[in-house]
Amino acid sequence: MFKMIYNIARTELQMLFYSPVAWLILVVFGVQSGMLFADQLAGLVSSQEMGYDIQGSTISIFASRWGGVFTTMQNYLYFYIPLLTMSLVSKELSSGSIRLLYSSPITNTQIIVGKFFSMMIYGLIMIGILFLITLCSWAVVKDFELSMVLTGLLGLYLLICAYAAIGIFMSSLTSYQIVAAIGTFAVLMVLSMIGGWWQDYDFIRDVTYWLSMPGRSGKFIAGLICSEDVLYFVIVVCLFLALTIIRLNSVRQKIRFVITLGRNIGVIFLACFLGYLSALPQMKLYHDATSTKMNTLTPNSQDIVAKLDGGMTITTYINALDPGASWYAAPYFLKPDMERFEQYLRFKPDMKLKYVYYYDTTANPMLDRRFPNATLREKMVEVCKIYGLDSNKFMAPEEIRKIIDLSGENNTFVRQIVRENGEKAWLRIYNDMQRFPSEKEISAAFKRMVMDLPKVGFVEGHGERSYSGGKDRDYSAFANDKGFRYALENQGFDVAKVTMDQQVPEDINIIVISDMREWFTPEQEANLQQYIDRGGNLFILGEPKRRDVMNNLFAKFGYEMTTGVLVKRDTNLQADVILSYPTKEADSIAYDFGAMRSRRMVITTPSTAGLEQIADKGYTVTNMFKTDTIGVWNELETTDFIDDTVRLNPAIGEVEKIYNTVVALSRKVGNKEQKIILTGDADCISNGEFGRRVPGVRTANFSLITGSFFWMSDNEVPIDVRRPALPDNKVYVEKTGSKVIKWSFMIILPLLLAGIGIFLWIRRKGR
Repeated sequence: MFKMIYNIARTELQMLFYSPVAWLILVVFGVQSGMLFADQLAGLVSSQEMGYDIQGSTISIFASRWGGVFTTMQNYLYFYIPLLTMSLVSKELSSGSIRLLYSSPITNTQIIVGKFFSMMIYGLIMIGILFLITLCSWAVVKDFELSMVLTGLLGLYLLICAYAAIGIFMSSLTSYQIVAAIGTFAVLMVLSMIGGWWQDYDFIRDVTYWLSMPGRSGKFIAGLICSEDVLYFVIVVCLFLALTIIRLNSVRQKIRFVITLGRNIGVIFLACFLGYLSALPQMKLYHDATSTKMNTLTPNSQDIVAKLDGGMTITTYINALDPGASWYAAPYFLKPDMERFEQYLRFKPDMKLKYVYYYDTTANPMLDRRFPNATLREKMVEVCKIYGLDSNKFMAPEEIRKIIDLSGENNTFVRQIVRENGEKAWLRIYNDMQRFPSEKEISAAFKRMVMDLPKVGFVEGHGERSYSGGKDRDYSAFANDKGFRYALENQGFDVAKVTMDQQVPEDINIIVISDMREWFTPEQEANLQQYIDRGGNLFILGEPKRRDVMNNLFAKFGYEMTTGVLVKRDTNLQADVILSYPTKEADSIAYDFGAMRSRRMVITTPSTAGLEQIADKGYTVTNMFKTDTIGVWNELETTDFIDDTVRLNPAIGEVEKIYNTVVALSRKVGNKEQKIILTGDADCISNGEFGRRVPGVRTANFSLITGSFFWMSDNEVPIDVRRPALPDNKVYVEKTGSKVIKWSFMIILPLLLAGIGIFLWIRRKGR
């Protein structure tokens, strides 16, 4: 049997390589892939010579969304394979040679499998061209990610095999080669579109989405091998080969149409059932071939998920009247939305995802203007008409309120995580370009349910900034704004109001004191001192206008705010808007500050004072942020920074120097480390300051929040989801070398292939 299959495969390959089509496809394939490789490599060389960081060179060359060799070539294989397979069986039918095969002791299975093996070998030759590019990259890229690229080659090869099986089946349906090619294109088009069909029905949704072919090799290209994707290609190949064999058997043995139809339906249903099983989270196996495991949850997230024993359900609530991102979880978007949790399902396959559709009152002024006199239900029906949704699937306000109260979330798009033991947490979307929560926010929500996370108290009662107010000077964005990704509440902290009329509760780990207008009463100061003595952490934000009050507080830690307001002449900024730069010492506080330095990012500190140490109170001091090295002084005369021009006047005590604007203090108290952060500005993390844009400067005031509170929470939250830096950050060629490589792959290799093809064609003609 195997010898017969081998003979058929060898004969098909001989016929294939005696035709110009096979060689032309190899030449075009080589030119196209070589051109993509040369362009990506030239881009890296140019970036390196200009001094830019080229970390992740392997991904840039092969897996980039914008011109990566593998990413692009997987889209073009769609055009190559039908031209090869269109004649595999149809030529036998049109020439009548199929009758000779039928009269020989050869089974239809041997015929089809032999022809398919010939295409597998041809596919290996195509992959061989890409492997030459891989070897070249391995030679010129430092710490090349070979295992990741080999995984990508596997994915492309499986895709070629799947296309070939489909092409063989279509070739068996007709004696016309052009019709077979067009039919193959049609089937591939259906398989590319079927993922969006019948998405309203759960089981059918899973089956049709599984059948969808686009992106199946994408995970391989990214360096991830998933058993579902491997089995997909195996099942698709077996399915279409089986359909081809059934087709030939029906012709050869004159089998009745009903029996043939039944066999076809049986094979299709078996393939769908196996595909459904392979897609179940419990059935999936994974292998991340990347060196940094970029396709896998970070160790911290894995540790959190491992503690989530028992069942867990994530329910997404979608309000039809919500103007936000509700339609990302509409029925036809459910499968892509579920993929947002795929990395978590890998480690917790019993996690369930549910979707609930309803309509209720929410802020949507555009909809109100369009339908001013309509009821809530009438508005919902109109929205469903626009988006092509079934309005009967949306629960009325009174129905959804019996199940859950979403008024606290303003009836917007939200997910509720519920564990089997009753613990709950929220996952939201955010008002930024990314919109959906990343691993950091998802893991923080999970961590809430497995341990007590830090609680931040905001001191009020003395004119401090409000942690719930919406004014520009307030701190609601920083503290608990549900739509701000970096808000403490979204990063795993709990927040609460604290008054100093009584001792600070034991469950408060950090207190925030900002911009006080009045000093504490003796009883309140005693309660504050008791909190300090017990080793409580503090985040204290001063303001030059409140110097007299705030210096009393700073003095407890051996610091004071300098006189005046720091200014700098800057054509792009108001004089009292100072840019503060992270210091190298700040790296020891939190990794966020090291990332800021490497990316040359700053924080804006408007109307700030400098911080100066006046006494040693036993704290270890780390200067976190400082002003520019030149041109900054403490302005004592000018108060109108809009119309007046600032001038340095040393005679009255104005000093031009480097000022510290954020300082970290730490000391041992008992068995814990007390951590305190002082700032000379209270506006730097206010609601209004997060919206400031500075021309030519990258600001990251939110990093002051995430970095400072990461340190003060003893690195508990925000969740550290860092990965090792990609090692392939250098190429060993310059422009001349990249040009040699370019012409080698775009000219020499294609000419070599064309020359071999012409030689074989002439030799055959001579015979």
